[in-house]
Amino acid sequence: MGASSSFVLAVLTLHSASAMAGCSAVDLPAAQPSHRRWLQDTNLAARSEATIPVPIVARVPSEGSGSFPASSSRRGGHHPKPKEVARPAATGGSPHRPSPSKSHYLLTSMRWLYLIVLPAAGLLLLAGIACWLLACRKSAVATIGPWKTGLSGQLQKAFVTGVPKLQRSELERACEDFSNIIASYPHYTVYKGTLSSGVEIAVVSTMITSSKEWSEHSESCFRKKIDTLSRMNHKNFINLLGFCEEEEPFTRMMVLEYAPNGTLYESLHAEDFEHIGWRGRMRIIMGLAYCIQHMHELNPPVAHPDLQSSSILLSEDGAAKIVDMSVWHEVISKGKTPTNGELDPHHEQVSAALAGNVYSFGVLLLEIISGKLPDPAHERSLVILALECINNGDRSLVSLLDPTLNDHKEDELAVIGKVIHACIQSDPRNRPSMREITARLREAIGISPVAATPRLSPLWWAELEVLSAAEAG
Repeated sequence: MGASSSFVLAVLTLHSASAMAGCSAVDLPAAQPSHRRWLQDTNLAARSEATIPVPIVARVPSEGSGSFPASSSRRGGHHPKPKEVARPAATGGSPHRPSPSKSHYLLTSMRWLYLIVLPAAGLLLLAGIACWLLACRKSAVATIGPWKTGLSGQLQKAFVTGVPKLQRSELERACEDFSNIIASYPHYTVYKGTLSSGVEIAVVSTMITSSKEWSEHSESCFRKKIDTLSRMNHKNFINLLGFCEEEEPFTRMMVLEYAPNGTLYESLHAEDFEHIGWRGRMRIIMGLAYCIQHMHELNPPVAHPDLQSSSILLSEDGAAKIVDMSVWHEVISKGKTPTNGELDPHHEQVSAALAGNVYSFGVLLLEIISGKLPDPAHERSLVILALECINNGDRSLVSLLDPTLNDHKEDELAVIGKVIHACIQSDPRNRPSMREITARLREAIGISPVAATPRLSPLWWAELEVLSAAEAG
């Protein structure tokens, strides 16, 4: 028998010993293809017929890699009885056809992972990165056209660096060559401007026209006020949108939100302004309370330097908007650089400044519900009249109520009277905080912060288009 026949006989013997007892050599022709398939499954390398000796079957672990080394020896043509080999159970319960090993399934799964899943995940990741880069590139395009809707490079920069710096030429164009004057005062002028999107703005300019008259003190006040106003960010405050500073021609301007319904002072005391009913006045009171509390709780806290009815503007739907124009008086002062309303929380005067705002708020409440001017120089000032009513036991202040307010609520008026009495205490230490005042008023009036804010006011700064280059100014 040749070497090839000896090898086949040895393999047949292995199969016969482990599978079926009594199987003889006559089964060789039928069994040979099955064993060839089994040998192929075990990844045995083919050897030449001349060099293949008779194999001696080694024990194979029951859980292996799917292949095993075959070593053989030939001793005088004697074929020792092969040892029993542990093989995986055959599929379908047949002992003659071993099933693929666990490693085979693992390799198959890994092959799918490397060929399909990982490339697909990589493509999705690359697509996401590409979309993000495209969005960033679109948002970083150069500014085009004057006062276009959208976010310019300068406006995007404002998200990081604060309030954007604008060019005088752009403000001049928006304000019709600065001919659209809506208010003029000894120290500043207010212009109305309109963007191409239709959004209205207020541009406030100093009356100083020469850099020689603009001292270091003036510049310090101007910049500190910009920093303070940029931190306000409250819907019941006239927020700062941008500023302009140029030397030729000399320019110092601030761009603010525009409130179309004038001041609270005008609405309460001017005959040609629309009358405000009880509910409208309660909404104004709550908007003021929420905004002043917000200012006092900033870090560092901010006290309004001149809180009165002329410093409160009204939005299109009648909501209160506090404005701070004090900087235009401060820049021409000759004394020590003022605080611009911003207070050091560790300074000894912080409590006095905040308590001063509380007192002013109490006076505002009196003016709103009575419709009378709080003239402190008058012999019978509004505060004195209120104290007389309270001392006489009439805490509801009915005798001071505006006679046009036929729809007032007694319970709300009673709470307002108690708050006024607490706010106008002569000793600042006895006055409540704005947080306490706001809580008491909200409990009685029931107007939330959302209801007190302008419903028709867009996000002005999002409409503002900045054209000035980074090096301008």
